[in-house]
Amino acid sequence: MFILDPLYIILIAPAFILSLVASYKVKSTFAKYSKIRSSQGYSGAEAAERMLRYEGIYDVVIEHVPGHLSDHYDPRTKTLRLSDSVYSSCSISAVGVACHEAGHALQDAKGYAALGLRTALVPGVSLFSNLAVPLILIGMLFHMMFLAKLGVIFFSGAVLFALVTLPVEWNASSRAKEIMFSSGILTMEERYSAGKVLNAAFMTYLAAALAALLQLIYFLLRTGLLGGGDD
Repeated sequence: MFILDPLYIILIAPAFILSLVASYKVKSTFAKYSKIRSSQGYSGAEAAERMLRYEGIYDVVIEHVPGHLSDHYDPRTKTLRLSDSVYSSCSISAVGVACHEAGHALQDAKGYAALGLRTALVPGVSLFSNLAVPLILIGMLFHMMFLAKLGVIFFSGAVLFALVTLPVEWNASSRAKEIMFSSGILTMEERYSAGKVLNAAFMTYLAAALAALLQLIYFLLRTGLLGGGDD
């Protein structure tokens, strides 16, 4: 029902376009620099380990996980997981992504508040975000606005998570860009190239946050929580 609503199309179109651009940019940039081997020859796993050791961190486990760009850091278990295209690859792209994930481990070790908030939000967001849209749909279809409004409240948690993710991801990349060079993992020119990969990846988080925020505005308008819309 939403995609037939002109207001929905007007609100979501910018985020949809940005999402397409961001997806293309991250894939093309990663592919470009995945063909260029780093001069020092560190694999993604070796680069992440070197970066962590350089910062005095020894309690993080680095694991290989299947998939393409499924890389992530789990602060609950202090485990850094690197994908097929990153773990063993010595490309500039692989090193950049691996060091970005190591940046999250640095955030965890140094008590970066935004990462702690995002981690705390995960259980609730996982549960409530799955209920949000069904509640909104049911509430609006059957004119049970209390259900729709409850769904909007649940959805706002997902929006908060997306917004908190932005400084977390940007900060992790900033740490990676600095330490990749200072620790001797990449040259300054290579660090600049790896930064392009990380900047492209950040665009995907920005697009996701924008889409979530615009959807929330739409739901607020249509449920009357903003601007006195439907009752």
